[in-house]
Amino acid sequence: MQDNAMSRWLSPLMAFCLSFIIIATLAPIVGIQVERQLDFWLLWLSTMLILALPICYLEIALAKRSKTTALNALSSLTRDADASQKWRVVGWLAVVFIPFLAGGMLSNASQLLGHFAFNGIAPNLLFVGLAIVAIALSFAPRKMIVILSVVGVLASLILANVMGTALPAWQVTPVEFNEWGSATVLALVASGLGMGLYWQSSLPAVKQQDVATKTALPIWIAQLLAVVAFGFFAANAQIPGFAFVVAVVSTSALLLNLAREQLLQRQLNIGIQWLVILVAVLVWAIPAMSPIFNTILMLWGLVICLIYAIFAGWIMKISHLRKSMNFSNELFYNLWRIAVRVVLPVSIIVAMIAIIGQLV
Repeated sequence: MQDNAMSRWLSPLMAFCLSFIIIATLAPIVGIQVERQLDFWLLWLSTMLILALPICYLEIALAKRSKTTALNALSSLTRDADASQKWRVVGWLAVVFIPFLAGGMLSNASQLLGHFAFNGIAPNLLFVGLAIVAIALSFAPRKMIVILSVVGVLASLILANVMGTALPAWQVTPVEFNEWGSATVLALVASGLGMGLYWQSSLPAVKQQDVATKTALPIWIAQLLAVVAFGFFAANAQIPGFAFVVAVVSTSALLLNLAREQLLQRQLNIGIQWLVILVAVLVWAIPAMSPIFNTILMLWGLVICLIYAIFAGWIMKISHLRKSMNFSNELFYNLWRIAVRVVLPVSIIVAMIAIIGQLV
């Protein structure tokens, strides 16, 4: 009962912190940090509804079906679906992506820290220092890491509005094709979807609950609130910048904590576990590779979401997910299934084309 009660507030709080920090990391990459374009934000909110909400339900449905963490669950899920073992690769893609994402967040934080306080120190050295702190903190109890993340995020939000410079006014600009790719990245990758994090943190609750909505909807609302909060945030002063760095380090520690648990449950050799985590994080210490890694980060996250959408929508048996979702109305299930089978894959592929198009 204690684990169940803990996971009820842990997952939404984690969703808010993760989404906010990852958004703040990816926002400069997709070019929305300076200009507050109202049309883009409306597009982003639309993708939160038509893309992020269905895949949030998908994670919780798979958690209810498997009753174990994502990496460990793919073995039983593919057997239940009479599917090829090749589908299990999505679990490995996700669990390696988690520390890679943490490294990207820490890289962004090290540049911010160098801008405000340590101009004479190379950003890659600051990154290594932050990475060491995050790895050490990842061994703390998860509840404590989440609380530290919440405090850091709230402090950075409050201080940014009290001490930061004024944000530019909202403006309306024409919607461009490449904005769909940016909006999709911010709705899916920046919400932490597809990595199995909410799947993992919600397990005690979903084992007790009869409907997916009780878990999925609070997580999605927390993600949506993170989007709204980011609209009023800018770490453009020293103290808010420091608070934001604390939030990034603690949130990165949370990601590493979750990734390590998945690898442990998969009973992977401890040496290989640490090799995967350390390489995925520390590869960001190569300064010249950051632009390439940023693009890989966006595309990799979208590929994970795409594979899960195809697997759940086309490979798994209909009866399995219908039972896991347990919607009160068959119409809701049919709408969700259309979103997962058609809307999500098509939208993600279009977003990937838009991202690649920006590079050409």
